[in-house]
Amino acid sequence: MATPARHAHPFLPISRADMKARGWEQCDIIIVTGDAYVDHPAFGPVLIARFLEGRGFKVGLIPQPDWHSAEPFRALGPPRLFFGVAAGNLDSMLNRLTAQKKNRSEDQYSPGGRTSCRPDRATIVYAQRCREAYPDVPIVLGGIEASLRRIAHYDYWSDKVRRSILFDAKADLLVFGMGERPIWEIADRLRNGERVEDLRDIRGTAYLINDEAMRALEADPARRAADDKVVVLPSYEEVTQDARAFAVMSRDFQMETNPGNARPLAQRHGNRAIYINRPARPLEDGTGLRPGEPSTVAMDELYDLAFNRVPHPMYSERIPAYETVKHSVVLMRGCFGGCTFCSITEHEGRVIQSRSAESVLREVRALRRMGDFRGTITDLGGPTANMYKLKCKSEDIERRCRKLSCVHPGVCENLQTDHGPLIDVMKQVRAEAGVKHVFIASGVRYDLAERSPEYVKELAAHHVGGQLSVAPEHVSPRVLEKMKKPGIESFERFQHMFACASEDAGKEQYDIPYFISGHPGSTLEDMVELALWLKEKGKRPRQVQDFIPTPMAVATAMYHTGLDPLKMEPVYTAKGLREKRLQKALLLYWNPEHWPLAREALRQARREDLIGRGPHALVPPESPAEAARRQRTEAAEARDAGEDLPRAAYPRPVQPRPSAGRPARPGPRSR
Repeated sequence: MATPARHAHPFLPISRADMKARGWEQCDIIIVTGDAYVDHPAFGPVLIARFLEGRGFKVGLIPQPDWHSAEPFRALGPPRLFFGVAAGNLDSMLNRLTAQKKNRSEDQYSPGGRTSCRPDRATIVYAQRCREAYPDVPIVLGGIEASLRRIAHYDYWSDKVRRSILFDAKADLLVFGMGERPIWEIADRLRNGERVEDLRDIRGTAYLINDEAMRALEADPARRAADDKVVVLPSYEEVTQDARAFAVMSRDFQMETNPGNARPLAQRHGNRAIYINRPARPLEDGTGLRPGEPSTVAMDELYDLAFNRVPHPMYSERIPAYETVKHSVVLMRGCFGGCTFCSITEHEGRVIQSRSAESVLREVRALRRMGDFRGTITDLGGPTANMYKLKCKSEDIERRCRKLSCVHPGVCENLQTDHGPLIDVMKQVRAEAGVKHVFIASGVRYDLAERSPEYVKELAAHHVGGQLSVAPEHVSPRVLEKMKKPGIESFERFQHMFACASEDAGKEQYDIPYFISGHPGSTLEDMVELALWLKEKGKRPRQVQDFIPTPMAVATAMYHTGLDPLKMEPVYTAKGLREKRLQKALLLYWNPEHWPLAREALRQARREDLIGRGPHALVPPESPAEAARRQRTEAAEARDAGEDLPRAAYPRPVQPRPSAGRPARPGPRSR
């Protein structure tokens, strides 16, 4: 009989038996999550649970409960303080459906990759079941799904504007952003006897107000003029009916995201409204929960918490997301890039919060003690690979700044871009006993990297396993401006630096660029330009990201309204699934499977000159085999429609001729 694995720390209770083993009669807080229970800091709900445990609270966990009844939500009994509800590390709709609105084949955060372990709109469903199980227990929403759906938002999968998630979930509070400070204050004040309906001044939280309170805010003519006034967003009813009102809402929301100068927000929904407090301060802000109180929490503490860094022993199947992160190390959180298609900034914030080198090395030593560690750290990074300890040169300027990006249209003169601290950490981790390889799998921000030749040399010489992921996303200046990404010239300079550094290190290495198709602003003509650039550079991207409008992103507002909310000017958007497939086919022009769609796209773009067999062509003319397949498909569609076709419509199969030419290099892994 196999000896059960021993773990350094007790797992959080998931059953009454676990509570009894700890001598507990009742949990203070119960966290409900849509992810499997992996006791690792990369899993957000578990990080929050361990953080609260470290603050002296009795915390239980209900991972992936069966939502068809309230009974699984009674597994630990009623919590003394509140239920914390999160969909998991991803929005539940994004987790299930692709850009083409097809079911994904795998759920990365579930045992065995099974796709039936959580409901759609999991935050709403879980909260309703918690309320059904124990009607009098407060419910606090958190996680990225709640965070990015806190105001009226466009939902791509239902193709409509939905109201704030707080209304549908019928919860008491919503925590947005990285929630350590707000959730600790909520727990602390409830423990001290305050009622949940009295918790109205906690930064990083939102709650519902009645019609009378909203009327008072709407009646204030100076609400947009003073720093201490509330910004009233266009109402849910307005943004549902009027695209311009939706764009105004998106712009006003984006302008109030800096914790140093953001004002509260309010948005009417019928005869009620949602009130959103200022964003929570970063962990390294230095201030405590109450005025004059010093902070006692920092990034280092989070990663020193009692994690076992493995899935709960109840699982016998692999959990794909865990396999990706189990031997990786996070250096920082946040991103000041401001890319319009990305929601990292809206959730993690623009202020970079970094760990100390000592904290990173402690985690590396913990990795070395894991039984399956063989000396390879798979990633040393974060949302981006090279923003570690980068910050504004002045805290006062940072507090007052309302720019949405520190690097667009160019790198801000107030941004300190010294990569020295990052290089030092890379060297120290590499020098640790038992560490053989330290790879950088996070995306490199090349417009910052090109300012540090030493970093590029260090990267190429020691931290790339043959292929380096970078994300130029497009080549068209017009599209890149809508993305808030640097010009392709910056990427090409970095390419040259990386190639030279790799050659100096005696290594054959390649940059693997990622691109987005179907982004607002991108036309078929722009995608043709990108395909020609790829052909000229000899690039054959295997993985192409089809743009997905995620809640609250600026690009999502462009997609839904046809307006750039930051400039209030029209922007073209490919909205039909067919055109999205055509744009993607142009990026994959070299793949025979995509030739029919690529030819259709070229004809629509009036670039038939690129269909042929010459050196300048993108795709060849239709082959006999393709013609046969097309005719069979058309015939099948006609039969399904009940049409009678002559016998000639069902051609005999034609054997394709073998293709000539050099095979392409292996492509990058899925992003």
